Amino acid sequence: MRVRRPVARRSFAANSLAAALLAAVALAGCQPEPSPADPPVPEEHPAPQAAAGEATELRDAIQAPQDKARAVEATLQQADAAQRAAIDAAESGDAPADGG
Repeated sequence: MRVRRPVARRSFAANSLAAALLAAVALAGCQPEPSPADPPVPEEHPAPQAAAGEATELRDAIQAPQDKARAVEATLQQADAAQRAAIDAAESGDAPADGG
């Protein structure tokens, strides 16, 4: 008695689906890329440009808190340096004994 082995066969629908997917992938990779010489496509509605006075006011409104923070940072660094000097003087015994 001869034993038959099952043969792996794909159905027609599976073959058709595989062929369709392969074709779709192949065609998707064939999209032409724009060349560097092509001019960019302009926007339909470009963003409105702010007037010169509005731009200055906005810049000043942003810049003012930053300038204030820089000034505070400098003040804090000076206070830190003075405190470190006082601690160093106290540790070395050169500090005046005023008790407080």
